[in-house]
Amino acid sequence: MFIDLHTHTLPWSDDSNLEIPELVRLAKQAGLNAICLTEHEWFRDKDTLAGLSQEHDFLILPGVELNTEDGHFLVFGVDKYHFGMHRTEYLKQVVDDAGGAMILAHPYRRNFHSDADVFGAVEQYCQKPFFRLVDTVEVFNGRASERENKFSQELCRRLNLNGVGGSDAHSTSNIPSCATFFERKISNVEQLIAELKAGRFRAVDLRQDS
Repeated sequence: MFIDLHTHTLPWSDDSNLEIPELVRLAKQAGLNAICLTEHEWFRDKDTLAGLSQEHDFLILPGVELNTEDGHFLVFGVDKYHFGMHRTEYLKQVVDDAGGAMILAHPYRRNFHSDADVFGAVEQYCQKPFFRLVDTVEVFNGRASERENKFSQELCRRLNLNGVGGSDAHSTSNIPSCATFFERKISNVEQLIAELKAGRFRAVDLRQDS
């Protein structure tokens, strides 16, 4: 099944102009089977999203995008903020204690310039120790350029990880773009985490695959 792991909606992400009904409509049109709401620093209530899933007849899963000293991470399985989660090591501890999953989002940001050599930039960046903490890396981001996504793909290859994709949708123009194909059916966030841990997925660029 196809899931967009990275979306933002009003009013919880104040830099987005998407509302949930519009996001769901676009996701259905794009052929997706589910979306994850990963608002900035905001934890969506699982029961509320279950009600919205029923209302829209479409699977909506909770997540969050957190800003840390090492960049942004998509986190699943954690339902509230713990002081100190801006430190990546502590964030990993919280995620592990909750039985969750942790994905490095758009790694090219602050680490790759459009005129830089992709392979040289990756070589320098992948030496950072925090990479041992992540379950995977977002290799296709719907708001990234082709070269930025190439940087993320090469980084993931160097780390020997299986990458994911997400639209990072903030507006209607971001969908359809990128998503993740999961080999097994997913019905809740616990199953999503299990499949991320098992590596039974692949990143897809819906603009290229269509």
